[in-house]
Amino acid sequence: MAFYNATMAGQRSASVSTALSRLIVEAIARNGGWLPFDRFMALALYAPGLGYYARGSRQFGAMPESGSDFVTAPELSPFFGQALARQVGQALEVCGCDEVWEFGAGSGALAAQLLTALGDAVRRYSIVDVSGALRGRQRERLAALADKVRWVDELPTSMSGVVIGNEVLDAMPVQLLHFDGQRWYERGVTEAPGGALSWSDRATGLRPPVVTDDPEASWPAGTTTELHAQAEAFVATLADRLDRGAAFFLDYGFPASEYYHPQRSGGTLMCHRAHRADTDPLADVGEKDITAHVDFTGIAMAAQDAGLDVVGYTSQARFLMNCGLLDLLNGADLPMRVHAQKLLTEHEMGELFKVIALVKGCELVPLGFATGDRRHRL
Repeated sequence: MAFYNATMAGQRSASVSTALSRLIVEAIARNGGWLPFDRFMALALYAPGLGYYARGSRQFGAMPESGSDFVTAPELSPFFGQALARQVGQALEVCGCDEVWEFGAGSGALAAQLLTALGDAVRRYSIVDVSGALRGRQRERLAALADKVRWVDELPTSMSGVVIGNEVLDAMPVQLLHFDGQRWYERGVTEAPGGALSWSDRATGLRPPVVTDDPEASWPAGTTTELHAQAEAFVATLADRLDRGAAFFLDYGFPASEYYHPQRSGGTLMCHRAHRADTDPLADVGEKDITAHVDFTGIAMAAQDAGLDVVGYTSQARFLMNCGLLDLLNGADLPMRVHAQKLLTEHEMGELFKVIALVKGCELVPLGFATGDRRHRL
């Protein structure tokens, strides 16, 4: 029976992937035979009923045996949400708010941790998630807290509260650039003979920002990198709608000086499936996650230009320690300590993941950045 179920699941997955590939080929044809990578990525991840996040498969889990593709911090340890709750609670109090907004709530694990830890400080917990499949999973996970939780399709025209986004910016479609040694091209997707998807570059005038004063620095031929126009537009929209409150985004990424350094010639685009990574988003479309690291300088500049104050930027490890994670571990058993340690260590999540804090309409000195603030590096 186990073999039968696995076989049937594989057949369903192949069928969905075939249908999604057909949808993408149709989009390529409508666009004159070439589709920019950001539009391909949007379809691969979010096409209704077919995209990676819109289908019924399980993405989040600690081990591949669960059928998951990757693990996120709240799935790894409940202490992540408990520590983050201290920062959220401070922001709610200082800004005089009682609502939390979470973007891309995944399995609902972080929402459950925050609601449990914050208690009566939260009147309403609003989740914005484009995936109907994930919404169903979240409703099941949060059934005991249903009186406080609601799901919305988009931001209202006016809002206040504390916004949370854990590993949400990295899942926003990116523009892909390629350098041939002479000039920059925008990379897109076309249909190859036989119906397969293949890369195709077009000159569009896009290029990465200049982040070094070294006259000897130059991009090597073959360099590929990304631009994050959609993530920056999202932050600008948030700034426009937020009357009073704070936003905290936790994700893997770098400041622009590191992200767009000529030595990072391979870019950051990556795919994840069954807790393994690969670099070919055109293979097995819809069956794996597609992601890119975050340019936190671009996010900070978009936020400032739109009227938000950038009040903190640091590593996840420093942020969680400032929020009292080590104190929370007192009394925890060894397995729980081991899992929580992965949130802090440099070779796991501690250094690669960063946290940025944005504020509007209130004077907040966030406790998560009390030491180790790196805004000067943005």
